[in-house]
Amino acid sequence: EVQLVESGGGLVQAGGSLRLSCAASGFTFDDYAIGWFRQAPGKEREGVSCISSSDGSTYYAESVKGRFTISRDYAKNTVYLQMNSLKPEDTAVYYCATPDETGVMCGVYYSDAANMDYWGKGTLVTVSS
Repeated sequence: EVQLVESGGGLVQAGGSLRLSCAASGFTFDDYAIGWFRQAPGKEREGVSCISSSDGSTYYAESVKGRFTISRDYAKNTVYLQMNSLKPEDTAVYYCATPDETGVMCGVYYSDAANMDYWGKGTLVTVSS
Protein backbone atom coordinates (compact mmCIF):
# COMPACT_ATOMS: atom_id res chain seq x y z
CA GLU A 1 0.00 0.00 0.00
CA VAL A 2 1.33 3.39 -1.02
CA GLN A 3 1.72 5.71 1.94
CA LEU A 4 2.88 9.31 2.08
CA VAL A 5 3.16 10.98 5.47
CA GLU A 6 3.86 14.67 5.80
CA SER A 7 5.33 16.33 8.87
CA GLY A 8 7.06 19.53 9.89
CA GLY A 9 4.25 22.02 9.65
CA GLY A 10 3.57 24.60 12.30
CA LEU A 11 3.22 28.26 13.15
CA VAL A 12 6.00 30.62 12.10
CA GLN A 13 6.39 34.36 11.79
CA ALA A 14 6.77 36.02 8.42
CA GLY A 15 10.37 35.81 7.28
CA GLY A 16 10.91 32.56 9.13
CA SER A 17 11.65 29.05 7.89
CA LEU A 18 10.22 25.56 8.10
CA ARG A 19 11.27 22.22 6.66
CA LEU A 20 8.55 19.82 5.65
CA SER A 21 9.14 16.10 5.28
CA CYS A 22 7.30 13.53 3.22
CA ALA A 23 8.04 9.95 4.25
CA ALA A 24 7.16 7.43 1.55
CA SER A 25 6.51 3.70 1.79
CA GLY A 26 4.78 0.91 -0.09
CA PHE A 27 6.43 1.56 -3.44
CA THR A 28 9.87 1.81 -5.03
CA PHE A 29 10.73 5.32 -3.96
CA ASP A 30 13.64 5.68 -6.37
CA ASP A 31 11.36 5.27 -9.40
CA TYR A 32 8.75 7.93 -8.69
CA ALA A 33 8.59 11.70 -8.79
CA ILE A 34 7.24 13.38 -5.67
CA GLY A 35 5.41 16.68 -5.64
CA TRP A 36 4.42 19.17 -2.98
CA PHE A 37 1.07 20.92 -3.20
CA ARG A 38 -0.76 23.32 -0.96
CA GLN A 39 -4.32 24.36 -0.37
CA ALA A 40 -5.33 27.54 1.38
CA PRO A 41 -8.86 28.02 2.74
CA GLY A 42 -11.30 28.70 -0.06
CA LYS A 43 -8.71 28.11 -2.77
CA GLU A 44 -7.87 25.29 -5.13
CA ARG A 45 -4.98 22.96 -4.47
CA GLU A 46 -1.90 24.25 -6.25
CA GLY A 47 1.42 22.73 -7.17
CA VAL A 48 4.37 24.13 -5.25
CA SER A 49 7.34 22.00 -6.21
CA CYS A 50 8.28 18.62 -7.63
CA ILE A 51 11.38 16.46 -7.83
CA SER A 52 11.87 13.88 -10.53
CA SER A 53 13.05 10.36 -9.91
CA SER A 54 15.38 9.78 -12.83
CA ASP A 55 17.73 12.74 -12.64
CA GLY A 56 16.50 14.63 -9.60
CA SER A 57 15.45 17.59 -11.69
CA THR A 58 13.12 19.99 -9.97
CA TYR A 59 10.19 22.25 -10.66
CA TYR A 60 8.98 25.24 -8.67
CA ALA A 61 5.93 27.43 -8.89
CA GLU A 62 6.82 31.04 -9.62
CA SER A 63 5.44 32.11 -6.26
CA VAL A 64 8.06 30.09 -4.35
CA LYS A 65 11.11 30.24 -6.62
CA GLY A 66 14.18 31.39 -4.74
CA ARG A 67 12.55 30.74 -1.36
CA PHE A 68 11.70 27.02 -1.35
CA THR A 69 14.03 24.10 -2.05
CA ILE A 70 12.97 20.52 -2.66
CA SER A 71 15.29 17.58 -2.11
CA ARG A 72 15.09 13.82 -1.66
CA ASP A 73 16.98 11.36 0.52
CA TYR A 74 16.99 7.98 -1.21
CA ALA A 75 18.32 6.22 1.89
CA LYS A 76 15.42 7.47 4.00
CA ASN A 77 12.70 7.36 1.31
CA THR A 78 11.92 10.94 2.21
CA VAL A 79 11.39 14.16 0.29
CA TYR A 80 11.95 17.50 1.97
CA LEU A 81 10.67 20.98 1.28
CA GLN A 82 12.82 23.67 2.83
CA MET A 83 10.79 26.86 3.04
CA ASN A 84 12.58 30.13 3.73
CA SER A 85 11.45 33.75 3.80
CA LEU A 86 7.92 32.62 4.50
CA LYS A 87 5.05 34.98 3.82
CA PRO A 88 1.51 35.04 5.21
CA GLU A 89 0.26 34.00 1.76
CA ASP A 90 2.17 30.73 2.15
CA THR A 91 -0.32 29.73 4.83
CA ALA A 92 -1.98 26.48 3.71
CA VAL A 93 -2.20 22.77 4.24
CA TYR A 94 0.77 21.24 2.44
CA TYR A 95 0.48 17.82 0.82
CA CYS A 96 2.93 15.53 -0.90
CA ALA A 97 1.82 13.36 -3.78
CA THR A 98 3.10 10.97 -6.40
CA PRO A 99 1.79 9.85 -9.80
CA ASP A 100 1.09 6.23 -10.62
CA GLU A 101 3.78 6.21 -13.28
CA THR A 102 7.50 5.68 -13.01
CA GLY A 103 10.22 7.92 -14.33
CA VAL A 104 8.18 11.03 -14.94
CA MET A 105 9.85 14.39 -15.34
CA CYS A 106 8.49 17.16 -13.18
CA GLY A 107 7.06 20.19 -14.88
CA VAL A 108 3.85 22.02 -15.51
CA TYR A 109 1.87 18.81 -16.15
CA TYR A 110 2.67 17.35 -12.75
CA SER A 111 2.04 20.64 -11.01
CA ASP A 112 -1.64 19.95 -11.67
CA ALA A 113 -3.12 18.09 -8.71
CA ALA A 114 -5.41 16.18 -11.07
CA ASN A 115 -2.39 14.36 -12.49
CA MET A 116 -1.24 12.95 -9.16
CA ASP A 117 -2.62 9.65 -7.91
CA TYR A 118 -1.50 9.14 -4.33
CA TRP A 119 -1.68 11.70 -1.56
CA GLY A 120 -0.68 12.20 2.02
CA LYS A 121 -3.05 13.71 4.56
CA GLY A 122 -1.24 17.02 4.75
CA THR A 123 0.47 19.21 7.29
CA LEU A 124 -0.66 22.71 8.23
CA VAL A 125 1.66 25.67 7.78
CA THR A 126 0.58 28.97 9.29
CA VAL A 127 2.62 32.11 8.70
CA SER A 128 1.75 35.06 10.90
CA SER A 129 2.35 38.66 9.87
